[in-house]
Formats: sequence, C-alpha cells, structure tokens
Amino acid sequence: MNPSTAQAKVIVDELVRNTVSHVVLCPGSRNAPLSLALYDAAAAGRLQLHVRIDERGAGFLALGIAARTGRPVAVVCTSGTAAANFHPAVLEADRAGVPLIVLTADRPPELRAAGANQVIEQQRLYGGAVRYFDELAVAERRGGQNAYWRSQICRAWNAAYGEWRCGPVHLNVPFREPLVPDGDDEWFESLEGRPGGERWTELPDFGALPSFVVPSARCGLVIACDSGVRAAGEWGEQHGWPVISETGGLGLLGSSAISSGVWLLGAEEFIRRHKPEQVLCLGRPTVFRQIQQLLSDSDVEVLLVRPDSDWPAPAHNVRQVGQWFDSPTKPADPEWLAAWQRADALANEAVGTALRREQWPSGLRLASELVDALPPDALLVVGSSNPARDVALAGRMRPDVLVHRNRGVAGIDGTVSTAIGAATVHRGQSYALLGDLTFLHDVNGLLAGPPETRPDLTIVVLNDDGGGIFSLLEQGAPEHRDAFEHVFGTPHGADLSALCAGFGIPHVQAGTIEEFREALRPAPGLRVVEVRVDRSRHRDLHARIRSAVSTALS
Repeated sequence: MNPSTAQAKVIVDELVRNTVSHVVLCPGSRNAPLSLALYDAAAAGRLQLHVRIDERGAGFLALGIAARTGRPVAVVCTSGTAAANFHPAVLEADRAGVPLIVLTADRPPELRAAGANQVIEQQRLYGGAVRYFDELAVAERRGGQNAYWRSQICRAWNAAYGEWRCGPVHLNVPFREPLVPDGDDEWFESLEGRPGGERWTELPDFGALPSFVVPSARCGLVIACDSGVRAAGEWGEQHGWPVISETGGLGLLGSSAISSGVWLLGAEEFIRRHKPEQVLCLGRPTVFRQIQQLLSDSDVEVLLVRPDSDWPAPAHNVRQVGQWFDSPTKPADPEWLAAWQRADALANEAVGTALRREQWPSGLRLASELVDALPPDALLVVGSSNPARDVALAGRMRPDVLVHRNRGVAGIDGTVSTAIGAATVHRGQSYALLGDLTFLHDVNGLLAGPPETRPDLTIVVLNDDGGGIFSLLEQGAPEHRDAFEHVFGTPHGADLSALCAGFGIPHVQAGTIEEFREALRPAPGLRVVEVRVDRSRHRDLHARIRSAVSTALS
C-alpha cells in the first residue's frame, strides 16, 4: 500500500470513529486518495457521502447538514482555487458556530517550489475564521504514522466540537504520488484504530458544565435568535418575562411569547413607556435595527447567553456573558408582561388587517401565507435580506416550525445549498423562502448527480427582479432615485423557469394566491415555486403597517 492511500484510509476511519456521519466531497485529482477512501466507507455503510462539483455550494451543503444535526460534517476538496471556494462557508460557520471539518488536499512541498499546477498558499488559507489549523506531514513509510494521523483528526474534531463554542477547523493534507491504490493492501505496521471502534484520543463531548447569567430585574425582556428560540420561550413563561424573536412567532412557544415584538420595538411611544430594565439576549441578533437600538440604550442592561462568536454589544455595555441562563433574583412584575401581551394583540390585529387589504402579491403577504401553509414540524430555511425580515414581521405564531437562517455573516452565498443540506437531514417536509438574487447567486446548488439524495424541499423564490432589500434602506429614499436602479436595484430579467428546466427541477410560477396555496401542498422531491413581486411597493407597505401599529397602540 502506498503512503497516500494508507493515510487517506486512516483519516476516513478516524473521522467515522469521531462521530462524523456525513461528508461532502468535491471531485479532483490531488484529493483522489480521500475520494476513494470515502467511497469505500460509504459503500460499507459507515457514512453518508454527498458529491458536488461546485466547492462553494459544497461548503454550504455541509454547513446546512451540520447546522441541523448539530454534529461535525467534513467537506473535502482538491488543491488550488477549489480550496479558496470553501471560504464563504467557513466564514459563515465561524460566526454562526457551526462545526465543520475542512479537508483540503495539497501538493507536497517539492511541487510548491517548482511552479506546479493548481498551487496556491493553502496554509492558514482561512485566517482567523477557523478554530484550529494544521498541515499534516506528507505521508511516509516510517513508524508512528498511524498514531500521528489519528491523533490529528481527534485534535481537529475537538476544536470543531469538543469545546463550548463550535466552529470550523482546517486540515491541509499534502499528498505525494501515487494518488490511487497500487494493488497492494499491506502496510508495514498496523493501521488499526482503538478496539471497539473508539476514537484514538478520548475527549469530552460538547456540553461541559456551562456558566450562567443571572437576571435581576422585575421588568425584563428576552430576545431570542435562532437556536435559542424554544429555550427562551420556556424560560420566559416560567419567569414572566415577555419573549420576542428575530424570527417572529416561528419556533416560539409559551404564554410569554410576543409574536409582533419587532413591530413593538419600532413603535417609539410604546418603547418609551415600556423600556425594559434588562434585556436577556440569546445568540446574536443581526436583522433588525430596532433591536440594535435597544441593545445600544445606555439605560438598559444587556445579558448575553451563548453568543456564537463576537459579543453583540453595540454600546459596549454588556453586563454579563454566559453559556446559559439561571432564574432571576427578583420576581417579575405581572403588569409588565400583561402590558406587552395587550400590545401584542393590538399590533397583530393591525398587521393582519393591513395585510388583508394589501394587493397580492407582496413580500409580507407572501410570507404570511407561507407560514400559515407550513405543515406541522416543517423546516423553513429563510434567506437573508427581505425574507428574513418578512417572516418575522408577517408570520403568525408557529411553535411547531423549525427555522434556519445563515446569519453568521448574513451573506446570500450558498443559501440554496444550505437549504438542501438542512432538508436532507430533516425528518419531514422542508421549505425555503429566498429572494431572487439569493437564488441566482447559488443556482448551481440545484445541480446533483443521479446517485445523490434529493430531499423533500420546496424552494419559494420571491422574485422582485433585483435587490428589493435596498428599497427599505437609506438607499431607497427618493433623493437617490436616479442612481437606485443601476447600482442597487440591479434588475436582471432572468428566466427562472428556464434555469430550473436546465437543472431538471420542477418549477411553478404562482400568479394568484390560490395558485400559491396549491403549490405549497407537501410533495416529494425538490421543486421551485416562483412568485413575482413589484418591489416598488415595498417601502410604502412597510410605512403603512408601521403607522397602523402605532395608531393601534396609541
């Protein structure tokens, strides 16, 4: 057995022993040893192998799987620009706290110094975005190699998952030719791992005893982001604090849940009269400016729980940071929660009335209809930009829905691939709500060969022919009208139906609300539902609803 084959077999075996059950592989020559070893392991039923030809999409496919399973996923590629294309997914995994094990093949040192093909500087390619980096020594026929290879895989797994803050790690693996098996299965020393399938180095699993934050206010507010939503609802119900979420009512449960929380935070007069003494923030809020403004208020103490990476501290006034939250030291003021509940009912009625009067389709009305139509226990992957806002602003309370958002760095990269990865491991129907630019940015994510798994995923594309999100920001103000379309609106005129046909993906354009509802019925396989929206109406609609909420609360 040649050294490259031996090393690859050991690496794959030790990954499996370290609970890695999903691997995403991109084809290449220099990573051939790993490709063949992974194929053998998948054929033996030891892991599930996903093959993709686009490295950027492959990285996000792995991220989607890891985010939903909560376990490390390995993603493998050849050398050169292939490795560079993993970078956006690595950045997202870093900021979102998702465990990825990135394995990049490389040329050995003597080829890097010779101007060989597909050579770039891959050492520390991802900079500070990874929890751990190592370049393995080139495999040689000498003693101690098996222990060394297995030990390094354990180190990488521990850095990605074994500490309280998950994230990506990078192993660069230079392979010397020959890159394929030579027909000899013998190696001069044992390549076996520990007996009983145990990992080489036993490490503590994720979940060490956490540190706690201890709230101390009678009038507090909980803000939940992504994975902390369900726990926040339970804690708020137990202790009498109102709970709002960046995903609105999705995944939020309990009698303290306030589904219109984002609208209420934007109602200046209401917040002036109902400013919390403390805010207990789970995760890292990234979407709504009104949440950032509350966290920036010097009169409000901020307690952070499980921030994925950097502390969300707009005013640098964070009081406590911990991995979990304890019971408050004071009982909550019951009238405080009651006031928020009354305001929530008034705001929800105002929003619902405004949406029913709104001409179909609009982004907010579409999000409302989608949330209503989701079957129990569905997964909803929400794209950045308008969809992340629309579901929070217009969706009703749905505690039975799971939500995923790529809000680590809040990019639109790889969202189709992320949705497919998350849906692949979700038990039940899955949906995604994406803008047209997000969909087009990762349309290659639809590409998968015949042997690959195709989840039951309905991708809803809100097609407003460009960057509709900018119409809600300062760039969309009337004084910038002349420049807006060219540099912000960026209309593209793409035919999504033709694109989907090229990938062999069923496509439906829903022109009426009845057609949209019909298209959302659960069905097997991957499909795209397109709804075309006039983005020139976005700004006025949001302004009308804000006004309606303020009037209802006055």
